[in-house]
Amino acid sequence: MTLHLRPARTSDAPALAAILSDWVDRTPWMPRLHTHDEDRGFLSYLIDTATITVATHAGRPAGFLARRGDEIPALYVASPGEGTGTLLLQHAQATRPGGFRLWTFRANTGARRFYARHGFRTLRETEGDNDEKLTDVLLHWRAPALRKTGSW
Repeated sequence: MTLHLRPARTSDAPALAAILSDWVDRTPWMPRLHTHDEDRGFLSYLIDTATITVATHAGRPAGFLARRGDEIPALYVASPGEGTGTLLLQHAQATRPGGFRLWTFRANTGARRFYARHGFRTLRETEGDNDEKLTDVLLHWRAPALRKTGSW
């Protein structure tokens, strides 16, 4: 599959929201707190307030990564396991070698393995201090040459 990266456009909100909504719908442990319309509104807001990179295949969004400074508030792909997430994350890592952090749910073991393969380390865990009331994990990545010896 040939993927291309580009900045998000306002018109991408429905397609990106569908990727997010589909993930929620196919994840049995994830409660649905928002309607599909609310997901579209959230993606419109995210496009306006974050730097979003969209991975496309055959001209259609296949995934996206949102970044605000040193935080990644969203990384979602339409079809996990096809390299879309890796491409998006490697692009983000190349553009911000000083590092960044992100949250993922403890139950999202696939995402946690994915991030560990890409050099992320756990900073802390919570007992569900989020809207979903699910335990989550704060992860951090910094380029190897910039890591301090002995601690993060």
